[in-house]
Amino acid sequence: MTSIDPETMHGLAPVVNALPGEPVPYYLASGEGLRFEIGGQLWTVIARGADTGGLFDAAFVLGPRGAGTPFHSLPGHQRSYHVSEGSVQFWLPGQSRVLVPGDSVHVPPGTPVAYRMLGHMSRMLFFSASSGALDALVGEGEPVERHVYTPAEAREVLPPGAREHDLPRARAGDAWDDTLPRGAEAYFLRSRTGERRGWPDAVNAYSARGRNTGGRYFSVSTLAAPQPYIVRHFHRQHTETFLCLSGRIWLWVNGQELLLTSGDFLHAPAGTVHSFAIAAHNTQMLGLLTSDVFEPFFDVTSVPTEDHVYTEGLIDPSVVMGGIRGNPDLDLVVVDGPPRRTRALGL
Repeated sequence: MTSIDPETMHGLAPVVNALPGEPVPYYLASGEGLRFEIGGQLWTVIARGADTGGLFDAAFVLGPRGAGTPFHSLPGHQRSYHVSEGSVQFWLPGQSRVLVPGDSVHVPPGTPVAYRMLGHMSRMLFFSASSGALDALVGEGEPVERHVYTPAEAREVLPPGAREHDLPRARAGDAWDDTLPRGAEAYFLRSRTGERRGWPDAVNAYSARGRNTGGRYFSVSTLAAPQPYIVRHFHRQHTETFLCLSGRIWLWVNGQELLLTSGDFLHAPAGTVHSFAIAAHNTQMLGLLTSDVFEPFFDVTSVPTEDHVYTEGLIDPSVVMGGIRGNPDLDLVVVDGPPRRTRALGL
């Protein structure tokens, strides 16, 4: 694992539309990354161990109806799959669900999982920690230039580097999976469920906590109304990623402004000075943070809520800053107030 000291990181402009090969800030527009086609599926790799200091791998998987994998496992990797378009049927040992946009499945190391895409142009995010789950794909695969899969016959293919399992496939159940388990076990989770916390004009829903991932990462899905930049800050001990699922998000990263729309991704390793602003109604953002050291931040700066959408004026904004001031041990270093928007002021 490699790292760059925080002071050096402060001065690095984000790499744009390329994997940097070292753990520095970078931005990828939707569809950009290293692309490989296997079994009729287009895998777009957006993070490798070289890009994340060994913390995680990530890829978008795009495919037609009928494409998928047999039961397989990865012994050293905690994985999450987040469906963003279409529909995908997943199997865990003894159970199955049909997942639609916003739904997810979380798989501990060594647990078998299988999936099949049920709709054309189905798309999902694959996230794995620690890194290495995509090494065989990147090392053995032949990169392609296209941004969509070829119209060939879809089939099930074992992912490179995975171990295959001969297990029966259960019929899809219709249970409404809305609760995080107590520990590191496999589980399904429906969109906008999980443990929810209210911010002003926003709701954060945990899709995975550190207790579910062996401390490797946690993930939060945010639904928010338009709001200005937050204070400029950085983290010393953890990496933060931003994935725009819908709407518009402005990111201020080491002095540069970037606009994220659906499918865009930003990697902010420890030491990156950053801020974000929401620029469209009902914007949805997925954050995956490695490790889980920053998880308490969302607990102390918000209030529990049973709602699945935000309510304008849900809590007093002072709750956020009060939580920060009252918890000095959070991995959060505030360096300045909110930045000023300078680009595309009409948006």
